[in-house]
Amino acid sequence: MVEQKICSFCGGSIEPGTGRLYVRKDGVTYNFCSSKCFKNLVVMKRLPRETEWTAAYKREKDTRLAPTAKGSKQEAGGDKAKKVRRVVTKKVADKPAEEAPKEEKKEEGEGVKQ
Repeated sequence: MVEQKICSFCGGSIEPGTGRLYVRKDGVTYNFCSSKCFKNLVVMKRLPRETEWTAAYKREKDTRLAPTAKGSKQEAGGDKAKKVRRVVTKKVADKPAEEAPKEEKKEEGEGVKQ
């Protein structure tokens, strides 16, 4: 029986007798199903988990969205933001003593030249 290979970039299956085998200088081998996958990984140096049409991206997306289970309060409530009440307390000792505002009162006759 012929061994079924999986594409190193997109995660798709490779039919026997098709695809491309790429070997780096350090001996790491990659199997590609198409030239599109080869160019994205080798030439453009893209990461599979950041490319939307790959299986690795879809797996990571599912793990990111997993904490919001179906039927939870968050999903039932929609996209409404929760109101948060923040309480700020100030210590009296940290606050310097307030000084009385110093205002210079000008007399009506002073500073007016005609």
